[in-house]
Amino acid sequence: MIAMYMNLYSVYTSPRREPAMSTARHKHLVLDQGKLDRARKELKTRTDRETVERALDIVLDDAELDRLLRRAGGKATIRKVFR
Repeated sequence: MIAMYMNLYSVYTSPRREPAMSTARHKHLVLDQGKLDRARKELKTRTDRETVERALDIVLDDAELDRLLRRAGGKATIRKVFR
């Protein structure tokens, strides 16, 4: 989950991560190696696992942001503060 601060004009997010609530499980996945390599380069990660974990974090953060913006009813704007 991301930390978010909202007022009438702006939404601020920070890259703070909370510990995962679920336990790690061993999974076998068939992935496109080219996509994984490109994602690793973009995310600046070192391992396949780190790349997949980071990509999942980004998807979950985006979903949380979308949920908060929908709840704000169009009365908020986004300003990128961290990257």
